[in-house]
Order: sequence, then structure tokens, then C-alpha cells
Amino acid sequence: MRIEVTADVPTCQALRRVVFIDEQGVSEADEVDGLDGRAIHLLAWDGDCPVGTARLLVKGATGKIGRVCVLPEARGLGLGAALIGAALEVLRAQPGLAEAYLGSQSHATGFYEKLGFAVEGEEFLDAGIPHRHMRRAV
Repeated sequence: MRIEVTADVPTCQALRRVVFIDEQGVSEADEVDGLDGRAIHLLAWDGDCPVGTARLLVKGATGKIGRVCVLPEARGLGLGAALIGAALEVLRAQPGLAEAYLGSQSHATGFYEKLGFAVEGEEFLDAGIPHRHMRRAV
């Protein structure tokens, strides 16, 4: 498996469609937010097959990790953690960037806590799914 920064946004969007829209029932209006054009995209590969993605948005000293997804057939192999690790590496390379944050689905906060993120604030709904804000230094 390999993870790389990519300009292939349509492939990232196709993976997100499978996971968020088809599998989790997120509306297209919630998934397609118009921010892809200013984001850094990561693409995870298993051989020649794209199997996961993440999107990074940088604003000042903060980087937002979002749209993290792995296809069902590639889950359980550590790819989610590898995507977050790659995202943090990319963010560390951004001048002046000090912290990363994300909106974790509430059931996944333990996964992100193991990767150094801490929960902050109250639970909220995003696309009808319970989430928590999480933050860590890069």
C-alpha cells in the first residue's frame, strides 16, 4: 500500500461517494461542499487500485483533516491510521502550521485519540451523523 498527494480529485470524490453517500447515507449536498479546489488531497493505493483518501484544508496555523475514508474491502489493514499519519506529515511541511483538527464521527473518537488527537467541545450533528471536534499539535 502507498499513500501520496494527488491532483486526481475525481478519484478521491468517487471513493468518498462510495463510503459517505452510498454506504453512510450522507446527502450529495453535504458531501459536495465546493472546497475540493483549494484542498490538498491524499490517495491511498493497494497496487493499482485506489482504496482510500483524505482531504486537507489549511487556514493560518491550522490544518483541517477531513473526508477521510477507506473502502470496505481495505478496512482493518491500518490504512486509516496511515492516512492520518501521511496527513500530519503534509501538514508539518506547511510553513507556520502548528495544529491539526478534524470532526470525527463520534464512534471513531477512540481511533483518533490513539493517534494523539483530543476531543474538545460538545457532540454535534454533521450530515445527520454525531461528531466530535478533535485537535492535536502537528
